[in-house]
Amino acid sequence: MSLPTQSEDSRREVGTAAAVGAATAGLPSTAGAEATGSNGSFAVSLTVNGDRRHLDLDPRVTLLDALREHLHLTGTKKGCDHGHCGACTVLVNGVRINACLSLAAMHDGDAVTTIEGLGRPDRLHPMQAAFIEHDALQCGYCTPGQICSAVAVLAEIEAGVPSHATGDLMGSMTLSNGEVRERMSGNICRCGAYSNIADAIADVAGSL
Repeated sequence: MSLPTQSEDSRREVGTAAAVGAATAGLPSTAGAEATGSNGSFAVSLTVNGDRRHLDLDPRVTLLDALREHLHLTGTKKGCDHGHCGACTVLVNGVRINACLSLAAMHDGDAVTTIEGLGRPDRLHPMQAAFIEHDALQCGYCTPGQICSAVAVLAEIEAGVPSHATGDLMGSMTLSNGEVRERMSGNICRCGAYSNIADAIADVAGSL
C-alpha cells in the first residue's frame, strides 16, 4: 500500500480547515464574554430571575450546568443532555431554549428565567397553579421544563408565531389542541401526562 504524497497531505489539511470553518461559521459568537483567567476561563454576566449574576466559567460550560452547578438553581433538570427531552427548557430573553445545547458564554448580558423565577411557593405562576389543578405531572422530573415551555407557547401564540400545525399562516392565531400538542412536542413526559398538560395550558390561555 502506497503512502500519501506531500501534495495529498496538503490537500487533506486544506479540506479539513475548510470543513471546520464552514461548520463554525454559523455558530453564535461569545461576543460579550471576555477571557479572564490563565486557564482560559470567561467572565459571564447573566440576569437570572431578575438578579444580576457574575460568573467565571470554562468556555465549555453549558447554560444548564452554569445554572445547576454554579448558581445552584437545580429546578432546571438535566435529562438527555442532547436536546431531545426538553427537561432543561428555560426562557432566555423570553424565548424558550434547551439549556443543555447552549454555552453559557453565548448568553453574556442575557436575561434568563428558570422555573424558580416564574413563581414562589406562596405566589405561584398561573401555569404552575394550573399544572397542580389539572394533575399535569406524576414523577415531576420533566415538569419544570414543561411549565417553562408552556409559558413560552402562550407567548408565541399571542405574538402570532406559527407552528407546523398552523393551518392559515395569514389568519389570526388560535389556540387549538393540535397547536398546543405540536408546540409542546419537544417536551417529553415519561409518565404520559400529555392530556392533563394540554388541559392546564388551555385553562391558563382561557383566563388571560
